[in-house]
Amino acid sequence: MEIKPSTILSEIEKAKEGKQSAYNFLLNTFWNEVYKFQLKRTNDEYEAEEITIQTFSKAFDKIATYKKQYKFNTWLITISKNIHIDLLRKRESSIRSQITRKEDGVYKIPDENPTPEDALIKEQNLTQLLRYIKMLKPHYQEMINLRYFQEMSYKEMEETLGESMNNVKVKLLRARRLLADIIQKAEG
Repeated sequence: MEIKPSTILSEIEKAKEGKQSAYNFLLNTFWNEVYKFQLKRTNDEYEAEEITIQTFSKAFDKIATYKKQYKFNTWLITISKNIHIDLLRKRESSIRSQITRKEDGVYKIPDENPTPEDALIKEQNLTQLLRYIKMLKPHYQEMINLRYFQEMSYKEMEETLGESMNNVKVKLLRARRLLADIIQKAEG
């Protein structure tokens, strides 16, 4: 199903106003494209997922700078590519410093409104819900646990995880979407 460019632009404008539903729409619409792009570059599912999360985090943080003369997916891919390049540079720098040290003989890392996914999650029987949560990858299980079972705010999650607010929000959005998909398939 093709989404009209006018719909995408409308959602971008809503995101610029801070509407959580618009962030959710953009994440769901463009996640697979960015993830597949990174999976081809990295050949590693975990790394591709982490870079994709960082991409959306950075994009949502900088959404006000987006210019509509560019396609949104192109803008996201450019951000994603730059994040990957920076990551590779950091690794290369780290490897060089490790080699140098060894040669020297020295050895020494919020919107509070409920979403449709939230409503679906809350409707589930707790035992069944826990089974569904266990089907998620561990880091998504942790996001659901912190938010829904420990009832942490985004700020508390940011402090607990040592991650930026945007990373927390993107990971939680993704975890809720994946959990909602699992529930819908099981109930379907």
